[in-house]
Amino acid sequence: MRGRARLLAGLAALALILGPALAEARPGGGSSAGSRGSRTYSPPPVTRTAPEGARPMERTTTPQQQAARPGMAAPGQPARSGMFGGFGGAMLGGLIGVGLGGLLFGNGLFGGISGLGGVLGLLIQVALIVLLVRFAMKLFRNRQQPAMAGGPNPNAMNRDMQQDARPAAMGGAAPRATPLQISPQDFSAFESMLYDVNAAWSRRDEATLQRLATAEMAGYFAQDLRDLDARGWRNETRDVKLEQGDLSEAWTENGVDYATVAMRFSLIDITLDNQGRVVEGSADQRSQAVEHWTFRRQGRGAWQLSAIQQPG
Repeated sequence: MRGRARLLAGLAALALILGPALAEARPGGGSSAGSRGSRTYSPPPVTRTAPEGARPMERTTTPQQQAARPGMAAPGQPARSGMFGGFGGAMLGGLIGVGLGGLLFGNGLFGGISGLGGVLGLLIQVALIVLLVRFAMKLFRNRQQPAMAGGPNPNAMNRDMQQDARPAAMGGAAPRATPLQISPQDFSAFESMLYDVNAAWSRRDEATLQRLATAEMAGYFAQDLRDLDARGWRNETRDVKLEQGDLSEAWTENGVDYATVAMRFSLIDITLDNQGRVVEGSADQRSQAVEHWTFRRQGRGAWQLSAIQQPG
């Protein structure tokens, strides 16, 4: 029985460690994914809406050498390797391996804690591992970015998207990139796409997602939907409301227009099982999200969603 309890405790620890990634099941999966042309590996400038900046891309089909020289970190971004990067990743992997190994083979957390035998001791040790791993994940994901003077303005609404429609600094841009002026009609299209993408995601309407997003992003959406299916879950985002937004940067390169917009929005975000029971989120309580959405268009065609990035 003790061996079974240790095995269950170890599995519970793994589930809790992976829990934050599974809990954010809205479009984009709570990760930074997609492409921003030559700026894919360069962080978008901070704005009032997103003063913390954005996390680097965790899923992208853009080769890094297109935006930075091989072996060098992209501008404004620390060198990374694997999930957490370099020494930090190795240290974190060691902590997880030693801690879970101790639980599974009966030695407790890093060799055991005297006086904490039995199931209660195991649960306390599992909790300690989860706290350590979550802290380390947050620590290694953070990137230092300059703070925006004045900070976010919680009272600013959609009009900020038009007030901030000015060319951003061109640091790190490819030589052929030129500033792009974004019109009020463009901002209206971006806001509409926020609503339309979430609605299509909730309907599991992959055909509409393929129209609204690039082939790369549509592929990520399809994979995320399959991952939810594998767990017997489905995610729904309802009553999405844009509360504040502003332009981070906009440019044209090689005949393709790009615009990255920071958006703060609220929504009902729930994950249901096959019986319709809520397993994540709340059907009555709104959640808040801040994300960078990048849009692209070829020539004068329609805008498509090409990337979603989470706050740094």
